[in-house]
Amino acid sequence: MSFRTRAEDEFCSICKRGNSTQTRFITVVPNNKLLFLLLTLLTSISVNAQDIIKSKAYPDTVFRYPLDLPPATAGSFGELRANHFHSGLDFRTNQRTGYPVHAVADGYISRVRIQFGGFGKALYITHPNGYTSVYGHIDDFTPEVDKYIHDYQYKNQIFDADIDVPTDMFRVKKGDLVAISGNQGASAGPHLHFELRDAATQETVNPQLFGLTIPDNIPPAISAIGIYHLNGNPFSEKTQKEVLAVTGANGNYHLLKPQILNLSGNTGFGISVIDRNSASANRNGIYSLELKLDGMTMYTFSVERFAFDQTHAINAYIDYPAFVTARSWMQKCFILPGSRITLYPQSVNRGIMAFNDDSLHDVEFVVKDVAGNTSTLKLKVQSNSKAANNEPSAIQGTLFRYDKKSEFKNDKVKVTVSPGNLYDDLDFNYSVLSAKPGAYSATHHIHNKLTPVHDSYDLWIKPDKSLGAYAEKAVIVNAATGAINSTWDDGWVKGLAHTFGDYYIKVDTVPPVIRPLNIKDGSNLQSVKSIRLRMSDNLSGIKSYVGKIDGKWVLIEWDYKTKILSYTFDDRIAPGKHTFEFTVTDMKNNISVFKAEFNR
Repeated sequence: MSFRTRAEDEFCSICKRGNSTQTRFITVVPNNKLLFLLLTLLTSISVNAQDIIKSKAYPDTVFRYPLDLPPATAGSFGELRANHFHSGLDFRTNQRTGYPVHAVADGYISRVRIQFGGFGKALYITHPNGYTSVYGHIDDFTPEVDKYIHDYQYKNQIFDADIDVPTDMFRVKKGDLVAISGNQGASAGPHLHFELRDAATQETVNPQLFGLTIPDNIPPAISAIGIYHLNGNPFSEKTQKEVLAVTGANGNYHLLKPQILNLSGNTGFGISVIDRNSASANRNGIYSLELKLDGMTMYTFSVERFAFDQTHAINAYIDYPAFVTARSWMQKCFILPGSRITLYPQSVNRGIMAFNDDSLHDVEFVVKDVAGNTSTLKLKVQSNSKAANNEPSAIQGTLFRYDKKSEFKNDKVKVTVSPGNLYDDLDFNYSVLSAKPGAYSATHHIHNKLTPVHDSYDLWIKPDKSLGAYAEKAVIVNAATGAINSTWDDGWVKGLAHTFGDYYIKVDTVPPVIRPLNIKDGSNLQSVKSIRLRMSDNLSGIKSYVGKIDGKWVLIEWDYKTKILSYTFDDRIAPGKHTFEFTVTDMKNNISVFKAEFNR
């Protein structure tokens, strides 16, 4: 089995919407009765959500909070994260583990997930109203569920498990204890990651739209805007832009340097903005953003719901070159043509404005959090038709179309990008750099790291010198991030790349390294609870590992944070002398084995 962290483990299908203008629905999110009781533990504040953009009404009295703690979050739904939108609410647990986690409504446990990274341990409960609740980073399940998982792992001889549970196996009632909060998987600290998903489409939906609100009377804070002079060209790192500082407070913002903006031709806008709520000091994401021209809404963004196979489209939403070079979270208020995600309920001309009429215009940003707190920023724009230029620049390299299969090839390299992997047309460039020490090819400069790839593309490289017996050990390496999954085929090394950058061929003949932490040949382990060790690989990465005691498979768990693998002794191991064997295989089938006898 493979233990690379796979985003697609949590991906699912999407009901795709285009970028054309769509109906805009505005409703009022009702008060939550439980919230008013919890407010006595916090502060007396208003949390009435007003004028919230959403496509439908959601049941707001069915679900309870998953924790018996005053609701406070360390992360909001739709919050901007590297390479993805955050898919749920991160409920705070006072920086500790061990809190009871409750079923938010009647239903049945439909899925459990154990993985290295990701949620670590996760529980899924399907409810009769068509939604599924998800509880991630938990420390433990109930004893019955834990035994069910343990038996499954031993039967299938796997650690990483994704189990569809039969409908009648574990029925739960609203409020039942279903798990213990924790810090498992790729979490930055103890908390409960919580989601509500549409069971039919598997889209994740903002939990605060179901009445699971967080106390909040603080409007979003705007710090800057961006102006993008598109002039008929695809968006890229070459797009001419200006960043203007913004100041203000209490929802009212203006340019730090008041001015009338002189703009011409096709123009896009961007905004740097964060949100905070009243229950914690964390920087959160906004709920919605509207951009208006002379009172008409030209663009809308709203974190109501989205599907997992489109979450990488965050790289089309943000100014990706600015993020890569400066970790800036500028949010573009225009839609790239290849972006397909349900966070854009409405737009006119994809939010791009044409300033060609020599008139004075009003441009307004309206930013809201899910509680309805609102911040606005108004600009004056003088259109200048004489300076307008909507002619696209000439292509300098090879034109890659976002909506068509695109290819670049020569006698040493081949790049193939399928539709759906670029967000805009691309002026693709390629060059050859000198070979790295130990490489079997030159370094191939495949465009640059400032253009995002939604999922992947095919990259083939032909070696510059014979690989001989090492052909099956060849691997394509990204100079910045390491090896990619690669195979040898008819004189080429073929790989699936997820980013543009510098690539070359190396061979991996070095087996993984095993470091036992508390066991060696002849160890007396009567007083220890577990066998612990670490493993690593120098190039292609770990493909699988297997642990055995006296020739029989045993469950060895792999912790994401400590990178420690551990087998916890149970009643399968009787007192006496035993043999422990641990085998690790990398992606190029290099194998290491550790073996030791021990007494128990």
